[in-house]
Amino acid sequence: MDEIKTNAIIEEQDLSEILQIRRDKLENLKANGKNPFEKVKYDRTAFSQDIKDNYDDYAEKTVGIAGRLISKRIMGKASFAVILDGKGTIQSYLSINDLGDDYLAFKEYDIGDIVGIKGKVFTTRTGEISIHAESIELLSKSLLPLPEKYHGLKDEDTRYRQREIDLIANPEVKKTFVARSKILSAIRSYLDGVGYLEVDTPVLQPLEIGAAARPFKTHHNALDIDMYLRIETELYLKRLIVGGFDRVYEVGRIFRNEGMDRSHNPEFTTVEMYQAYSDYLDMMDLIENMYKTITEQVCGTTQITYQGVEIDMGKKWERLTMVEAVKKYAGVDYNDWATDADARAVAKSKGVEVEEGDSATKGHVLIAFFDAFVEEKLVQPTIIYDYPVENSPLAKRKPSNPAFTERFEYFIYAREMGNAFSELNDPIDQKERFVKQVEEKRAKGGNDAKIDEDFITALEYGLPPTGGLGFGVDRLVMLLTDSASIRDVILFPTMKPIKK
Repeated sequence: MDEIKTNAIIEEQDLSEILQIRRDKLENLKANGKNPFEKVKYDRTAFSQDIKDNYDDYAEKTVGIAGRLISKRIMGKASFAVILDGKGTIQSYLSINDLGDDYLAFKEYDIGDIVGIKGKVFTTRTGEISIHAESIELLSKSLLPLPEKYHGLKDEDTRYRQREIDLIANPEVKKTFVARSKILSAIRSYLDGVGYLEVDTPVLQPLEIGAAARPFKTHHNALDIDMYLRIETELYLKRLIVGGFDRVYEVGRIFRNEGMDRSHNPEFTTVEMYQAYSDYLDMMDLIENMYKTITEQVCGTTQITYQGVEIDMGKKWERLTMVEAVKKYAGVDYNDWATDADARAVAKSKGVEVEEGDSATKGHVLIAFFDAFVEEKLVQPTIIYDYPVENSPLAKRKPSNPAFTERFEYFIYAREMGNAFSELNDPIDQKERFVKQVEEKRAKGGNDAKIDEDFITALEYGLPPTGGLGFGVDRLVMLLTDSASIRDVILFPTMKPIKK
């Protein structure tokens, strides 16, 4: 914010002296019975941007505004000050003739102080909409100086650690989080509108399921048991479908004890939804329509720019099977591989590493080719479907080809945005896959991994054919706000502690 200014004294004096000066001012206020921290309320009747947008309605009327003092220009017996409130900034004109002793007190205010001003709305000779102050009150004392935008907040690490200061200094940051709120509202509105019910499921769970993600572990003292922060909301939501709900969804916080980068944070938000008597094809139509609707509502258009790349959210999304996508972008055909050994030989000839080594199946090799050649090409919205059973433990097998599952992921800007299945509802098959998943995880050191027997029991009562889908809210917010890092769309991202 160009209007934010800091006292030149900050560059000339030791910070500790500045802090002492501010504390001395506070003690002086207290000694004179004017402790600002005793203020409990202020009669605010208008916001800055509302006044600017509706000037004819406010002109020459008395209003009460309140916010942070971010600049002041002292000119003897008259001054100008700029106040930052919840909707923007507005200038105020103050004079000793109007305010008397309160004007002298104002001259001692510091940048960053919270103030309340009452006065008439007018336009200065330079055409700036302003408030002609009739009274001013100090509502809270700032004991720390604000950093100046281009010096104090150019370091991203500081911005993320002190988001409150980042919000003061950079108005565009606040716009991002206003947009995030609108996106969440639009998600809920869309799902509510097509008959889904929002529910809540447990965050603390009694066992570490056999999924690939590592959980955060804690201990419940009263029960004397270890518990885990959830890594997904899937299994509880599907138990609700067993119980008779037809369409449910949850906007939930997820926790994964893993690394951090520009698209991953240990704590993040997902939306998962499940619909009885549907399949993954229904989920394809739902997510495509949902994203188009949300983009239009939040951005005002379905044609957006992300990191300099034009993305058309409104056109029909391309749909390819994983086999088709690998053939298109890697030039190899899964259907030409007669055996697993054939597939491994092709991978070796193309320089594609397969994590499973000599035990890799055709499905493992297909996934490796997709990761190596395809994902980076999927810039425009694209649905990739029919995944190998090897990496889809919760998806229903395709009746026409049991080596594959009715699963899809969708990609935008070469980034996986969401995941969906025709949900596996065969309890026998599900338990066999869980057993294999737990074995694989324990082989990698996840010795706490267990099978969710309660979920298997629920399936044994009968889960109807169900379509399910989950996606990351943070990545969607990144896309629609043109934010390069997930830390730009999480108010308080996880940060490495500073050694003091």
